[in-house]
Amino acid sequence: MPYPPTPRALSGPRRRTLLASAAGAALLAGCTSGPDSGGTPSATERARARAAGDSRALLARYDAVLAAHPGLADRLRPLRAQVAAHVAAFTDGTPATPGKSPASPSPAPAVPAAEKDALAALATAERTLADRRAKDLLDVPGESARLLASVAAAGAAHAYLLTEGAK
Repeated sequence: MPYPPTPRALSGPRRRTLLASAAGAALLAGCTSGPDSGGTPSATERARARAAGDSRALLARYDAVLAAHPGLADRLRPLRAQVAAHVAAFTDGTPATPGKSPASPSPAPAVPAAEKDALAALATAERTLADRRAKDLLDVPGESARLLASVAAAGAAHAYLLTEGAK
C-alpha cells in the first residue's frame, strides 16, 4: 500500500522561500532613502549638504585670512571655531579641525592685502551666506529649519562683529 503524499508535495512556494523573500525585501527597502525616493536625497538632505559645503568654503576663507594676516588671529579664532562647529552640525558631528579646513573643493580664496579689506570680505561672505540660509530654511522641516535659522543668525552676528563691532 503506497504512503499518502507529504504536505511538501503541494504546489506553490515553500515556507522557507517565502521567509527568505520577505527578509530580502525588507533589507532592500532599508537601503533606500525613503518611500518612493528612488534613492534620491530628500530636500532636507540636500539642504544640509549644501549648508555643510557652504560652511566648509567659509572655513577655508577664514583660514586664508588667518594665514595672510596672523595679527587678526585673536579676533578671528572664536568666529572660525563657530564656523567649524557649523560644519560639524551639518555633517552629523564630523568636526572640522582647528587651523585646517576639511577637503575644500576649490583653491584657497584670494585675500585682500589690507587687514581692513580682509575683514570686510569676510563680513560680506558671512552676510551673504546668512541671507541664503534664511531663505533656505523655508524649504526644510522642523529641526533642520531651526538649525539653519540658528546658523544664519550666527553668521549675521559674525558679519556685525567683523564690521560694526570693531568701531
